[in-house]
Amino acid sequence: MSEDLEDFVKGNPELNSLPERSAVVIEALGLLRNRVEEDGGHSSKGLSDEFLIRFLRARDFCIELAYKLLKNYQRWRKECPEITADLKPSLLLNLYNAGYHSVLRSRDAYGSKVLIYRIDKWDTKQFTAYEVFRVSLITSELLVKDAETQRNGIKAIFDLEGFGLAHAFQVSPTLARRIASVMTDSFPLKVRGIHFINEPLFFYPVYALIRPFLPDKIKERIHMHGSYYIPTLHQHFSENILPPEYGGTGPPIMDLCKEWTDCIMDSEDYLLSISEKV
Repeated sequence: MSEDLEDFVKGNPELNSLPERSAVVIEALGLLRNRVEEDGGHSSKGLSDEFLIRFLRARDFCIELAYKLLKNYQRWRKECPEITADLKPSLLLNLYNAGYHSVLRSRDAYGSKVLIYRIDKWDTKQFTAYEVFRVSLITSELLVKDAETQRNGIKAIFDLEGFGLAHAFQVSPTLARRIASVMTDSFPLKVRGIHFINEPLFFYPVYALIRPFLPDKIKERIHMHGSYYIPTLHQHFSENILPPEYGGTGPPIMDLCKEWTDCIMDSEDYLLSISEKV
């Protein structure tokens, strides 16, 4: 690759809009693969273009930053087997069926996929915080396969109604660091926004555990909406994509939960296959 083309590739967000098989993107993939091969501790064997491009898009085609993200992703998966080693969703079926998690059918105005988590559906006697975090990882591994989501990222709405001491005690400093790590520099998805609604007062000490590990960019994308959240939440998400439970005109929340649960269960073979790849 010429120096001029390499300079063009380096950190150029405009490349996110190019087709995957365009000449420039193919050359960028070659640069990243060469960077992997230059490091004796890693090999590009088995790393497909489809896999590598996630890291390029997540870092706006800066080769060094994409390589660092790839290394962090591989290291994190090795260091956190309690979360990553078994992504079998059927083990979490009761949590899904309770309506804990869903993904909206439509993207927001910026093209981001929108995820909803309902904490009151998490039975702490049945599922640990690590298993609940695995729900997020499973969804992330499925969403990151989509090119538009690679380009435009995700946003999450956490409904904290029902958040109690039993939930708070599950969030240890170790887990807080791991959550922060995945959100910031260990997974190839752009986190475009995090929205909390119905947060109780004692949620704030839990958030205080996580906050120090977050970069300023992520902190700026966190929004606390409180109990009277509809006016401010609708400033970020249009009514037509939100379910009626959140003041919208979209499909009901349990319909969305069932749709996403079915999608996850249909993807179990794929999820098990990537569980074995570290």
